[in-house]
Formats: sequence, C-alpha cells, structure tokens
Amino acid sequence: MSDFVARFAGWEARTRESFARQGAMTHLGATLHELAPGRCTIAIPFRPELSQQHGYFHAGITSAVADSAGGYAGLSLFPENSEVLTVEFKINLIAPANGEELHATGLVVRSGRTLTVCTVEASVKRDGHWHACAILQQTLMRVESS
Repeated sequence: MSDFVARFAGWEARTRESFARQGAMTHLGATLHELAPGRCTIAIPFRPELSQQHGYFHAGITSAVADSAGGYAGLSLFPENSEVLTVEFKINLIAPANGEELHATGLVVRSGRTLTVCTVEASVKRDGHWHACAILQQTLMRVESS
C-alpha cells in the first residue's frame, strides 16, 4: 500500500462524519455540496432567518459557512485519528451576499503536520449567475482525536 493511500484511507467517510456531527451547520441547513482531497464546498439556501436588515445573508452566516468549508478541506488531508480546529481566520466581505443560495469553497494552500492554511471563496447565486461575496484566509490546527 502506498504512503498516500495509507495516509488518506477513509478520508471521505471521516470528513462527512465530522460534518454530520456539526450542530451549527445542521441548524443553518448547510450541506456538503462538493468534497475532494484538499477541497470542500458547502452550500446553504437562503431563508429570511439567515438575513441581516437589508435581506442579504448575514456576515456571520457567510463567515461560519466559509470557516467550515476551509476546515473540512483541511480535514480531508489529515491522517486518520485527526480532528480540525480553526486557529484564526481573516474574512473580506467584498460584496453583499444577496442571493438565493450561498456556496463557500475551501482550498488547502499548505497542509502541514500541525498547521494548515486554507483559502475560501464565498459566492451567492442571483439571477442565475454566481457573484463572489467574500474571501477568507484561515489557519487550522490538526489535533489527535480520542
């Protein structure tokens, strides 16, 4: 068995199982839209309960979904018996999140033994087109699970 297969065996099931345990994403109605090693897209349909005063997705919702997308992109590259914690992130809200659906796609920039850096782009679908609304950079920490 190659080192790659040994390190990543079961990555998808572990990542999906971790996402299923996350109460915040379940509460918001978010789903794993796309999952590949080092990449994760989370989707969330718009509901008035997720909005701010102008009727757009609230920045806190956009941030939470983007944080999770990066986190699960990172977790997908972690070895077995690992979990993920966000150490820090910086988000730029580049346009109002005005749309009927929000997608956040996380990509691993560098996966280290302890720290992993990801970038995330969030976009909203409006009038049949996707519009970027946020960019996030994030540092994750790998922790051993019990």
